[in-house]
Order: sequence, then structure tokens, then C-alpha cells
Amino acid sequence: MAADGGQDLITLTTDKLSADSVSQSVTCPSCGAVSLFIGTTRDNFEGKKVIRLEYEAYSPMAESELRKICCEIRTKWPSVRHINIQHRLGVVPITEASVIIGISSPHRSDSLEAVKYCINTLKATVPIWKKQIYESGEPCWKENKECLWADTGKDPKQS
Repeated sequence: MAADGGQDLITLTTDKLSADSVSQSVTCPSCGAVSLFIGTTRDNFEGKKVIRLEYEAYSPMAESELRKICCEIRTKWPSVRHINIQHRLGVVPITEASVIIGISSPHRSDSLEAVKYCINTLKATVPIWKKQIYESGEPCWKENKECLWADTGKDPKQS
């Protein structure tokens, strides 16, 4: 719980994610804005047909990094009321959500800016790894271009 009574909800799960439940969890009477980001599995990457994604995480560190992001959001946008960050682990089929972020605030600009900051920072700092499974059967571990460990030539899971 944040100092102002706002909630920071963080979930890493193998269960299917629900935008409705994230939206409901951050809705409150004092806020006129609920902003959501939903990242879904698409069926292609660089001309290859993707059939599913698989995510792995070092959960204690991932949760710690997500809590840091919540603190940073509250520093940058003090009017933010509730934050809910959910990331799916394991297999995520095409069109299903792998990440949902919901943030509420009295006015839209703060929640919209905070959601954008949240997803960009999550992709750059949180130890969650994605494996794309292609139609050809070949798997490929992908790191986000925003990753702090990107372009080092190392396996992203060995950072």
C-alpha cells in the first residue's frame, strides 16, 4: 500500500490475465482516469510466423524491480492513486495478454504518462525473458531492445 492509501498490486502468474479485473482493481471514486496498457502475443516477428510465446522470470528480483517502478511512478506523478502490474509467465498463446498495466489518477495525463513510463521501464529493467516459438519449430529467446543488458552479446538469462 502506498503512503496515500493507494495500492501497488504486482502479479506474476501462469494464469490468463484479465483487463477487466485490472481496470476494476485500480478504479476509485476520486479518480477520473484509468489508463490501461495490454501487451498481447502477435503472430509474427521479422517475417517469421510465431505460434506462441513463453516467458520465464526470476520472480523475487522481478517483483522487487516492479516495486521500484511503482515507487518511481509515485515520485514522478504524485497524483497517481492505484497501480496494478500483471505479467504472465509460461505459455502465452497468440492474441492473449502477456502484460497488463492499470493506473488510476484524478486526471488522464498523469495516468497515461505513468503507464507509458511503466511499460518502458519494465521492458528495460525487469528480469523477465521471452522465448518466441516459430511455426518452423525453432525457438528463439528474445530480449527487449530496451533491455539494459541488450547488445552485450551475452545470453539474456545469464546477465
